[in-house]
Parts: sequence; C-alpha cells; structure tokens
Amino acid sequence: RRLNIRVNIELLSISNPVHKKDLAVRLTDDTDPFFLYNLVISEEDFQSLKSQQGLLVDFSAFPQKFIDLLQQCIQEQNKDIPRFLLQLVSSEPALDHTPVSLNVVETNPFKHLTHLSLKFLPGTDAEIKKFLANCLKCLKEDKTILEEQLKKTQEDLTRQLSYTQQSLSEKSRELDKLKNEWTSYTAALSSKHSQELSSEKERALQAQTQYQQQHEQQKKELENLHQKSIQQLQNRLSELEVINKDLTERRYKGDSTVRELKAKLSGLEDECQRAKQEVLSLRRENTTLDAECHEKEKLINQLQTRVAVLEQEIKDKDQLVTRTKEVLDATQEKKVILEESTEEKQRHIEKLETTIKSLSAELLKANEIIKKLQGDLKTLMSKLKLKNTVTIQQEKLLAEKEEKLQKEQKESQEMGQSLRLKEQEVCKLQEQLESTIQKLEESKQLLKTNENVITWLNRQLSEVQMAKKLDTPASAHGGGRAAASPLGMPDRPSFHSSGFSHPISPLYAFQNVLEPTHSKIGNSQCPVQLNSQLLKLSRCSDAHTVPAAGHTANKENGDQLGLDSKYFKKKDDSIPLRGLSQNTLNSEYLRPYLPTKAQPSPKAAAAPASAYFPG
Repeated sequence: RRLNIRVNIELLSISNPVHKKDLAVRLTDDTDPFFLYNLVISEEDFQSLKSQQGLLVDFSAFPQKFIDLLQQCIQEQNKDIPRFLLQLVSSEPALDHTPVSLNVVETNPFKHLTHLSLKFLPGTDAEIKKFLANCLKCLKEDKTILEEQLKKTQEDLTRQLSYTQQSLSEKSRELDKLKNEWTSYTAALSSKHSQELSSEKERALQAQTQYQQQHEQQKKELENLHQKSIQQLQNRLSELEVINKDLTERRYKGDSTVRELKAKLSGLEDECQRAKQEVLSLRRENTTLDAECHEKEKLINQLQTRVAVLEQEIKDKDQLVTRTKEVLDATQEKKVILEESTEEKQRHIEKLETTIKSLSAELLKANEIIKKLQGDLKTLMSKLKLKNTVTIQQEKLLAEKEEKLQKEQKESQEMGQSLRLKEQEVCKLQEQLESTIQKLEESKQLLKTNENVITWLNRQLSEVQMAKKLDTPASAHGGGRAAASPLGMPDRPSFHSSGFSHPISPLYAFQNVLEPTHSKIGNSQCPVQLNSQLLKLSRCSDAHTVPAAGHTANKENGDQLGLDSKYFKKKDDSIPLRGLSQNTLNSEYLRPYLPTKAQPSPKAAAAPASAYFPG
C-alpha cells in the first residue's frame, strides 16, 4: 500500500557530560496519530552505517544529503514511473509495533539501487504520549493564531467599513457642495442678468430722454424749416417706405428666429421632461437628487421669463421704430444700434444655451459618478457578506476542531486507563511466572538429587555384584540348583506379613537368576548389562533391592556406603513398593529414597519377562 508519511529530521547537540551531536529522525502519519517510528544516529553509529553501506559523506553533511534524497522522492511521487522511491519495509504484513527499515531506492530499467537503508524502532507508549501532547500543543497554537487572524480580519473589516462610510459621507458632502455651488452660480447668473436688464432699461430711458429733447429741438427747427423740407420729406418718404419694407422683412425674419427659439425652447422643455423622468427614476435610488431636479425646474422658469422679457424688449423696440418714423435719420441710427444690441443679445442667448448644455453634460457626469459610487457600495456590501460567511464557516470549523480535540482527549484518557489495567495484569503474570520459575528450579534440584542417588545406587549395585562374583566359588561346591539369596530369601518369596502374595520385582528375580550361573561358571566373570528401560522402569525398585543385598555387609563393616547422613533420615509419609517385603521397606537405609507415589511406567509394565532375561 501507499502512504503519505511526514519525516522530521533534527540535529541534537548534547553538551553534558561530553559534547555530542545526534541525528534524530522521526516518521509520523497525519491521518494516524499512533503511527510513530524513531531513529537516533550518533557519530559512532554513523561510522558503522557508513562502513556497512559504503557511504561517501561525513556526519556533518549527511542530514543535508538525506534531505536532498527526500526532496527528489517528493518531486518524483506524482509520476507514473518515479525514479526515486521511499520504501518502508516491515517483517510482518501489518505495521504492528515492529521494527521497520526505510529504504531510498533509485529505479532504472536494469536494477533497483538502494542508496540508503535506515532501521527505525516503533515508538513506546511514553513517546507516543509525548508526540500526541506535542500535536495537541501545535493544534492549540494554530488555534490561537487563527483566532488572532480572525480578530485582525474583523478589525480590518471594521476599518474598511468606517473608511467606506467616511468616503460616502465625504462624497455626499461633495454633492452638497456641488449643489450649493450650482445654486449660487445660478443665483449669480440671474442677478447678473437682472443687473444688465436694469442697466439697459436705464440706458434706454436716458436715450429716450435725450431723444425727446432732441426731438423737441428738431420740432422747433422743423417748424421753421417745414415748408422748405416738405418736398424733401416726400422724397424721403418714398425712400423710407422702401426702408420700412426692408424693416418689416427683417421683422418677419426676427419673428421666424423667435419661433425657432420657441421650438428650441420646446425641445429644451422636452429634454427637461426627459431629465425629470430620469430624475424620478434616480429618486428611487437616491433621495438626495430631488433638490437638483427642483433647481433645474427653477432654471427653466427663469429662462422662460428671460425669453418673455426679450419679447417685451422686441415689442418695445417695435414701438420705438414706430415712434422713430418721424425722425428717419435718428431712427436709422437707433435701428442700427438696436440691431447691434439684438445681435449681441442673440450671441448672449447662444452663450447661455451652450452654458445650459455644458451644465446638463456636467449633471449627467455627476449622475454617472453617483451610479458608479452606488455600484462600488453594492460590491463592498457583497464583499462584506462574503467575508461574514467565511468568518462564520471558520468559526464552525473551529468548533468542530474543538469537539474533535475533546474526543481525542477522552480517547487518550480511556487508552491510559486501559494501559494501566494491562500493566497491572502484566505485573500479575510476571509474579505468576516468577513463582512457576521458582517451582521449576526446585523440581530441577530434586531431579538432580534423585539422579545422584540413582548413580550412587548403580555403583553400589555393581560393587555388590562384583563381591558376589568373588564369593560364588566358595558356595559353588554345594552343587544344588536351588541356591539361596544373600539374605536367605527363597527364589519366589511370598509376603505373608502384609497379607498379600505378589511376585517379586524383575530386578530381584534377575539377581537370583544370576547366582546359579555364577555357581556353574566358577571364577569366570560375566558382565551384566542392564537394560535402560529397566533403569527407567522403577528407580525405586533398584534403590530397594541393592541395599537389601548389601545390608549385612554394611552392618558388619559399620559403614554407610559413602552417603551423607541427610540421605538416611527417616520419612514417615513414604509408601511401600509392590513386590517387596515389609522388612526391606522398614530398613533405615532405603526409606529416605522411597517416593511418595511409585507408579511403574506403562511400557515397563507391559514388557514380557524375556525382555529382562535374554536367552
């Protein structure tokens, strides 16, 4: 299987008592907190590793080279056929607290080359607890950092909100300023126009007064020269009629221009109505633009009043023309002056129209700026909503992480309790093992003592047989077949004292059989080969028969056959063997070696007599 493992490499310097440097490598898994493998390499261990794996790097440069190999493995991990691999090999199929080896392998079409192989030990319970504690500490630190970041983001958002609010207030103030400037500008224009009109009226009045004075003087002169100038006047009248026709034509042209101006005014009124509709649509979005619409209406009314004033001035001029028919020369000059003034006024009207157009364009630009500001406000509000949602999600994630931490703490506490219980069980099992080991040692000691006694008895038996072989030439002269035993027992005795008649043990019978052979052969020595099964059959029977044969000799010599006095102590809890008399069982020499329960082996009990008497 494939796992993502975190490799931590630390260089530890120890200065007490000797300055040393150790390289600590730790393997962990972010998904499994109990996955922990450690490796500590000292300078001495590195020398042995260097000699074993043929490394060409010193201990000081080894950590960086190891990190370079790991980075190459990280770069090649997403490829289909990676060149460098990390292999974590364990002796068991599952990673269950067993030592593992970490191999850095380079693959090529010919061979898999292992650049480095490190053996890691699984972490103990204390190390795992320490690692989990460090993880919890890191998580808490991350939590504090996230909380600080949240606080910072909240402060930044509040600052941005305050800044946007300030900017909005400033923009609203700027709008108010623009409105005030516009109102002041319109008021100034109206005041200027009124002043100009008043000045023109005064000039017209002054001219009228001057003309009246001149007219009176001319009247006097005309009255004097009337008769002389009648003919001239008639001629001039014809000329004046022609001029009057021209003037009427000009008047009609002026009327047409006035009509055109009225059409333009109607167009302007339509544009104003459209502007009103736009203002009404904008009122729904921003209530602050109502004042501007009212100001526009005021401007239109003022322009209408100005047009009416101009019409009145034209009428006044017509009246002046009718009045000045009498004085043709003066009227021509006045008409020229009036034409010049009308042209100037038309120019002034055109200038006013251009100013109105520029003002309308500026109003449209101001409306576009307001729309842009409203769009910016909407985008800012959407961003604030998104940031609020993000902060809520982060708070939810933090709450979930806190719940997970609490669950992990509970699980760690439960694991600690289970570990304590298991440690108690292990202590109990160790105590039981120690008691059983002590019992085994005691049983081994008993077996050793029994084997020593058996060897000693075998030696005594061989000595007794040799003594019997030496004594048989003296007893062989009887020539009888039914030879008596050294203790004076018959060949097949019956135990009347116990109330039972049992056959004698095979060793006893074999010993009695050997006696006639000795008497027949004479001084020839026949080696006796006891079967190993006979010795395994009943160690207790050997221990009883041999001392019974040599009992009289020991009494005569006053000798204890070379054994210590502790082997001849009396034991009351012993049980007599089957096949031996009560006299032999009551002997002081044999009683210490009788077992509490003498049970012959099944193989020996089932074996026939021919197995013990060959031939």
